[in-house]
Amino acid sequence: MFDLERWQEIFDTLSKNKLRTFLTGLSVASGIFILVILLGFSTGIQNGVRSQFQRDATNLVSIWAGTTTKEYKGLNPGRRIQLKNADFNAISNKYADNIEHESSFYTIWGGLVNYKNESGNYRIQGILPGNQFIENADVSQGRFINISDIDNLKKVAVIGNKVAEDLFKGEDPIDKNITLYGISFKVVGVFYDPGGERDESKVFLPLPTAQLAFNGADNIRNMMFTLKMADDFDQAVAESQAVSAAIENEIKLRQTVAPDDTNAVRVNNTLEEAKKIYSLVDTIAAVFWFVGIGTIIAGVVGVGNIMLIIVKERTKEIGIRKALGAQPWSIVGMILQESVFVTMFSGLFGLILGLGLLELVGPLIESDFIKYPQVDFNTAIATVFILVFAGALAGFIPAYRAAKIRPIVALRDE
Repeated sequence: MFDLERWQEIFDTLSKNKLRTFLTGLSVASGIFILVILLGFSTGIQNGVRSQFQRDATNLVSIWAGTTTKEYKGLNPGRRIQLKNADFNAISNKYADNIEHESSFYTIWGGLVNYKNESGNYRIQGILPGNQFIENADVSQGRFINISDIDNLKKVAVIGNKVAEDLFKGEDPIDKNITLYGISFKVVGVFYDPGGERDESKVFLPLPTAQLAFNGADNIRNMMFTLKMADDFDQAVAESQAVSAAIENEIKLRQTVAPDDTNAVRVNNTLEEAKKIYSLVDTIAAVFWFVGIGTIIAGVVGVGNIMLIIVKERTKEIGIRKALGAQPWSIVGMILQESVFVTMFSGLFGLILGLGLLELVGPLIESDFIKYPQVDFNTAIATVFILVFAGALAGFIPAYRAAKIRPIVALRDE
C-alpha cells in the first residue's frame, strides 16, 4: 500500500542534507554507469570477434605447404613441398564422413584482369564449388561455380563485388567476357563476402580450367575443408582436432616429411582457434563484471555508511516511535525503504546515462574487434535486480540496529 506520509518523511530526511544525499547517489550512479559501459564494450568485443570468424566458415581446416626444415628418410631439408590434386583427392575420399564442404585452390596473386578499356590486378583462384560455403560467399547476381563447370573445363568466372564495381562501372557483368592474361572468360556470377573489399577483390575460376589455362599442371596451392559439427561445442572441437591431426599426418606421409616438421605442412583449425578466442572473450567479460560489481559495492558501502549516520541522528526519534508502540518491522521497513529509494533512483540514473552513451557512441566506433557495443534487455533487467538487492543490503544493517534500539536508551540519547 502506498503510504504518502512515509514518502514525505523520506524526502524530508534526504532534503535535510542535500550534499550528503547527492554524493551518496553519485557513488551508486557512477558504479552502475561504469558497469553498463564495461558490459557494453564486452558485448562489442564479442560481436567483433564473431564478425572476424564469420569471414570464413568457423569449422574450417586449412592445409598449406611450406619448406622442409629437417632431414627425413635420406631427403635433405630445404625441399619445397608441392601439393597435388592427388593429395586433395586422397584426403577428400579418406575423410568423406567427416567433411561437409571442400575445395582445393590454384592461386595467381595480382593477376591482370581486363574488361574493354578497364583493367586491374586481382587475386585469381581456381576453386571447387564447395568454396562458396567455405568463404561464406553470397551470390548477388548469376550463380557460383558448379560441378558442370569443373567436369567440362568451362571458361567461366565468378567475380567479387569489388571487381565488378572497378571494371564494369555499374554495367551488368553477367554473360560479359573478361580477359585474364589474354584468355577470355565469361562472367556467370557476382559474389559478396563478409570479409569486405579484400575478399571481394577475387576472380574465381573452375579449378581444372585455371590449372590448364595457366600451366598449373596438377599443382594446388592449398586445400580447405569444413567439418561436420557435433551438437556439443567441446566435442566438436575435440573431433576437429583429431581430424586435423590425422590429415596433417596423412599429407606428411604422402610428401615424405618428418612428423615433427611443422614448417613443411601447416594445418590451421579455426574451430580450435575459435575456442581459444571465445574463452579469452569470456574471461574479459568476467573481468568486466568483476570490476563493475566492485564499483557498485563501493557505492553500496557508501549508502550503508550514510544510513548508519541517519539512524544515529534519528535515535531519539526512533525511541519515541517504539515507546508509542511502533513495531520493529515498521522501523526496519522505514530504513530499508529509504535505502532502496536512494540506491534505485541513483542507479537507474546511471543505467540510463550509460545506455544512452552506448547508443550515441557505439555506431561511431570503427574497429574490427569492437562492433556495436550495447547492453541487451536481459542484462539491463539483471542490473535492475542488482540495484534492488544492493539497496536492501545497504539498508539492512542500519535497519536492524534501529529495530534493536531500546526506547529508554534512545530517549536518553543526546
